[in-house]
Amino acid sequence: MELEQLILHVEALIFASERPITQVELTEYIGQSLEMAIESERIGACIEAVREKYETDFYPFQLREIGGGYQFLTKKDYHKTVLQLNGDKHIKKLSASAMETLAIIAYKQPISKSDIEFIRGVSADYSIQKLLEKELVVIVGRNEEAVGKPLLYSVSRNFMDYLGINSPAQLPQLKDINIDMVLPSSAAEAQVAVQDSTLIVDEAGNLKTEDSE
Repeated sequence: MELEQLILHVEALIFASERPITQVELTEYIGQSLEMAIESERIGACIEAVREKYETDFYPFQLREIGGGYQFLTKKDYHKTVLQLNGDKHIKKLSASAMETLAIIAYKQPISKSDIEFIRGVSADYSIQKLLEKELVVIVGRNEEAVGKPLLYSVSRNFMDYLGINSPAQLPQLKDINIDMVLPSSAAEAQVAVQDSTLIVDEAGNLKTEDSE
């Protein structure tokens, strides 16, 4: 079959698929449909041809590789217009605490709830539950070496699809982000700090510490 005709089959499958479709799946489906062996390399050439076609300014959408496969996505310039179709239904609104928890999971996965709480310094029960409900994180197992074998959490495929990435390795590196992270003191560190200070009460009746000499 001529490559031009094969491209149309690839384009049709990507358009009809509700999720990112892989090159292996494209090769298999087209081969079954045409009842002939199709080389994976030819399908790869077709994918590139489709990608180049929709990169032009003539089209409001493009072919993107996300979630391990290929999918047509609206170009950034038209996001606001498309959102008018369904309002806020497609916008995942998260609280600041949920965003913090999600960021920790994304960069530290797989990670347990107790480790998340140590980094944030507060309980993460509610945030984790909300992230699970929104299918942005998933349970990937248990830490068999820790006491109680706590559950371990990682970001989901939906999270990566939402960001348009194929793996957490494509997230921005922390060294490239201009933020200051302050970890809470452990109980042992806090105890030492108190032992090295003298507790006093000021004139207003407020309790404070004064470093011992």
